[in-house]
Amino acid sequence: MAFTLPKLPYDYKALEPYIDAQTMEIHHSKHHQAYVTNLNNAIAGKPEDGMSLEDIMKNASKHAPAVRNNSGGIYNHNLFWTIMKPNGGGEPTGKVAEAIKGAFGSFADFKQKFSDAGATRFGSGWAWLCVSGGKLAVCSTPNQDNPLMDVSDCKGFPILGMDVWEHAYYLKYQNRRPEYIANFWNVINWDEVAKRLDSAK
Repeated sequence: MAFTLPKLPYDYKALEPYIDAQTMEIHHSKHHQAYVTNLNNAIAGKPEDGMSLEDIMKNASKHAPAVRNNSGGIYNHNLFWTIMKPNGGGEPTGKVAEAIKGAFGSFADFKQKFSDAGATRFGSGWAWLCVSGGKLAVCSTPNQDNPLMDVSDCKGFPILGMDVWEHAYYLKYQNRRPEYIANFWNVINWDEVAKRLDSAK
């Protein structure tokens, strides 16, 4: 069963002015599509054909680089599109707010820590909020790695991910990654993050 590119849950222009339509279209239809195409090519006729993304990533160290990188690229972007929405942002409420307060002391402290994880990631990669050992943790990974992979320094179930590859922001923000990160807080879909927190348990 070949992997496919999921439809976005909103229009390419829906996250304006924070993430521009052209970036969204190229990011989704070209970059994400390339991970799908490349993974399907890499696993054709191989033992990984028919495995879930999660199963591939659990043993990322045992797979060829093309399988590790492209499976991560698909999983990370599948998550990324859903944890953003038009008119998102603000502060979370309910269980997510309580979990953040329990782990980081305050939303402001969490926001700073998560932003720093993205801003200080050298080169390309991701910042993550994940459930690790029953508690929330912030970390970052290089390239298309994520906390589900056995090769990752930070392990856990990701509930929020921020793409800090240049292709995620360069058309609008050029080299101003911190400005992109500051605007990312305006599009977070906290309802989806809450659902992922539930499924982590």
